This record gives sequence, structure tokens and C-alpha cells, in this order.
Amino acid sequence: MAQSVPPGDIQTQPNAKIVFNAPYDDKHTYHIKVINSSARRVGYGIKTTNMKRLGVDPPCGVLDPKEAVLLAVSCDAFAFGQEDTNNDRITVEWTNTPDGAAKQFRREWFQGDGMVRRKNLPIEYNP
Repeated sequence: MAQSVPPGDIQTQPNAKIVFNAPYDDKHTYHIKVINSSARRVGYGIKTTNMKRLGVDPPCGVLDPKEAVLLAVSCDAFAFGQEDTNNDRITVEWTNTPDGAAKQFRREWFQGDGMVRRKNLPIEYNP
């Protein structure tokens, strides 16, 4: 049963944070890579602390062992210095997919009693 085994590791490139550079009068897009370095298929979902400013595409999906996906993290135009950006981050959540499940993302994988792991990537804004 997949739910009884904790999800393995994923890797992100960049590993620790996402950096956007000024000017902020136009939309910026930064690509990050998410790699399933575990031996099991995982479902992943991306959350953000500021849905008005930050978007991620695709926001969720399924990765086979050793498979990677490129995500586009976009930052919409905003008034730099006039808006609070201190808590901006995206969070990658992932969990093992049930044995025999189709390779299609399902939100309910995250709502049962299976273990969900999280990785926070803070967002830094350079002036």
C-alpha cells in the first residue's frame, strides 16, 4: 500500500530559493525543475503564498521515478517597495500515488491519511 510508505525525496533546481530581478513593471517568468529522485511514482502540487502576484504552470502533476518536469513560475507586475513581499514563497507538496493508479493527478491523494511532504522555496526580489 503506497500510503504506508513515506514519499521519497524530490529535488528542485534551484534548490533553495527563486530570485526575480527588477524592474517589476512587467511580468517575469522563472523556470524551475522538479525531479522525482525516489523509486516510486509521486503526485505533486504547487502552492503559493500570493496568488495575485505569483503563478505556477503546471500547478500539479504526476512524476514517475527519476522523471523531471519544468515549471514556469511567473511574477506579475507590481509596485516594488510598496507591497509586502517578505513572505512570498512557493511550496511543492508531494505524495506517493496509490498502487495501480493511472498517471493522472488527483487532488484526493492529498486529502486522505497518506503522508504528504513539503518543500518551501522562498522568493527573493532584487531591486
